[in-house]
Amino acid sequence: MGMTMTQKILAAHAGLDSVQPGQLIEAKLDMVLGNDVTTPVAVNVFDAAGFTSIFDKDKICIALDHYTPCKDIKSAQLCKTARDFARRFHIKHFYDVGQVGIEHALLPEKGIVAPGELIIGADSHTCTYGALGAFSTGVGSTDMAAGMASGENWFRVPSAIKVELTGKLRPWVSGKDVILHLIGLIGVDGALYKSLEFTGPGVAELSMDDRFTIANMAIEAGGKNGIFPVDEKTVEYVTGRVDRPWTKFEADPDAEYERTVTINLDELESTVALPHLPSNTKLAREVAGMPIDQVVIGSCTNGRISDLRAAASILEGRKVAPGIRCIVIPATQQIYMQCIEEGLTQTFVEAGCAVSTPTCGPCLGGHMGCMCEGERAVTTTNRNFVGRMGHTKSEVVLASPAVAAASAVKGCIATPDEL
Repeated sequence: MGMTMTQKILAAHAGLDSVQPGQLIEAKLDMVLGNDVTTPVAVNVFDAAGFTSIFDKDKICIALDHYTPCKDIKSAQLCKTARDFARRFHIKHFYDVGQVGIEHALLPEKGIVAPGELIIGADSHTCTYGALGAFSTGVGSTDMAAGMASGENWFRVPSAIKVELTGKLRPWVSGKDVILHLIGLIGVDGALYKSLEFTGPGVAELSMDDRFTIANMAIEAGGKNGIFPVDEKTVEYVTGRVDRPWTKFEADPDAEYERTVTINLDELESTVALPHLPSNTKLAREVAGMPIDQVVIGSCTNGRISDLRAAASILEGRKVAPGIRCIVIPATQQIYMQCIEEGLTQTFVEAGCAVSTPTCGPCLGGHMGCMCEGERAVTTTNRNFVGRMGHTKSEVVLASPAVAAASAVKGCIATPDEL
């Protein structure tokens, strides 16, 4: 029986010729990731277990991105715990205020993850790196601790769903619309502990930023991971970033999939997810006019330079509507600098936006954009669960950067075509 991309990567890292769905394996890790929320828990587990060494100081990454710059005493203590651990073991990839970016934008940007690698992270959106043709998945802090100590973790080999993409995206339609459409089709548990493997001629029409966005939200369909084939765009992206050999894996022609979902990119429109599930999707034009209070443009899903360019192109020469708060968060320091150099930051400020240093803050209701009772936000983040961005009686609408920016200008849910 043939293997999928994911199964081939897992087999290679387990030292096996082949693996089958449902099989339990122990596999070697290429990178272990944590942040300021999850690393302190892992450190406590690490110390309680009596571990005194890490497997490789170059294969652990700690990014203090969730509550930084620290919003209160508790977050400051969490960061100190992570900071002290990084210093104790001389961890190479440690990113603090001034150098940090939102982890799932930062690691690809710096070449810390590469095609064919196996990455775990104590953050559910670690599946982002599947855009590069890697197997990456989120784990708990206990698994992070074990991974830091041993360089290995156990996995149950997932079965797979093939997502075949055809056609080409229309103007203002992006990877965010693709993944929201898919989640709307299959539901938040439609890919539960499965690999979402993206294939078809439409893949070549997607930018790397589109692919990062789509892979990032595989978890919102319950997926163990999302993964894209390694093509010319992938190679171009990693060239000059990754300084070590990497391996390209391809699915076998006779690989088995539980089902195939076909999406014609030509037919997609701007899509939003209404409260309180990512699967509660509607075409943006169907809910245009819904009142809002806040817009957030950023996050590990949509804080990359192409996202901010799209938002700025809509905001240029326009103003955020009265009574609307619009918060823009470049995902990394490099992206922040690009925004300054390209004049995007000036566009945002002149439009009436607040521009923040890189942080996950508002996505999880941490800081830089919490909502109170009765408020509604349009946001380019990845989750819209009850209480996700603040009060349990606030609401989150997920959208692309283009729809978010248009909504900020109109003061309600809107599409770019309405401006």
